[in-house]
Amino acid sequence: MAVRKFKPVTPGQRNKVISAYDDITCTTPEKSLLKPLRKSGGRNNQGKMTMRYIGGGHKQMYRVVDFLRDKDKYSATVKTIEYDPNRTARIALVQYEDGEKRYIIAPNGLKVGQKISSGSGVAPEIGNSLPLGEIPLGTLVHCIELRPGTGAAMARSAGAYAQLTAREGNHAILRLPSGETRMVLVSCRATVGIVSNTEHNLESHGKAGRRRWLGRRPHNRGVVMNPVDHPMGGGEGRASGGHPRSRKGLPAKGYKTRNPKKTSNKFIIERRKK
Repeated sequence: MAVRKFKPVTPGQRNKVISAYDDITCTTPEKSLLKPLRKSGGRNNQGKMTMRYIGGGHKQMYRVVDFLRDKDKYSATVKTIEYDPNRTARIALVQYEDGEKRYIIAPNGLKVGQKISSGSGVAPEIGNSLPLGEIPLGTLVHCIELRPGTGAAMARSAGAYAQLTAREGNHAILRLPSGETRMVLVSCRATVGIVSNTEHNLESHGKAGRRRWLGRRPHNRGVVMNPVDHPMGGGEGRASGGHPRSRKGLPAKGYKTRNPKKTSNKFIIERRKK
């Protein structure tokens, strides 16, 4: 996996850095695993704009990804590694021994033709999904469940992983991508390896048009608005705008928004680093 840098033949290519897509083996998705994806343009069911700076973008189809990995009786063969417009990671099309096809989040190093499995008693190898209680300490994992049987919830984006550091009773202790250390039940499943497309953070759009293709409209800063539009607006000349806060007046930097009575607080050993 690598990134491509462009010679500035045109202004839009001056700072353009995109993926080389050399890990992708197929350009046509599996038709049976596609669903239509309707864009909202940031509007709710009444047609009112509830999220700003959303609209346009290229038409996309949703790829149905298997986050449960609950087909334990059969092993699967990796058929293709594909691009998914709905996420930063690559997805892999796998076919089980009974003929069923599914998409999974592709880990780094997964190859076409490789066999993968899921369930208890499976070897802790790249692409295999098994309970945290059976994974060796120090292993890097992704697609981690928060509750058994609910499907992967953590470490699903490009290059993400968590490290299994310890086990205490019924809980495994994980160091998450944010730096947070938390406990997860040992019966929860995780997939061995790091999520693919690890160099995604090096990419640069190069021009505003690429953001428009992704469905993002021009974004206005609060300090350039009028006082009627934003708490940080107004002032003569280039005024700083006062304390950083959201459009609704909520402080933006350092202000804790997490509910202190949240039930999952007891599972968090160390909060994420600022």
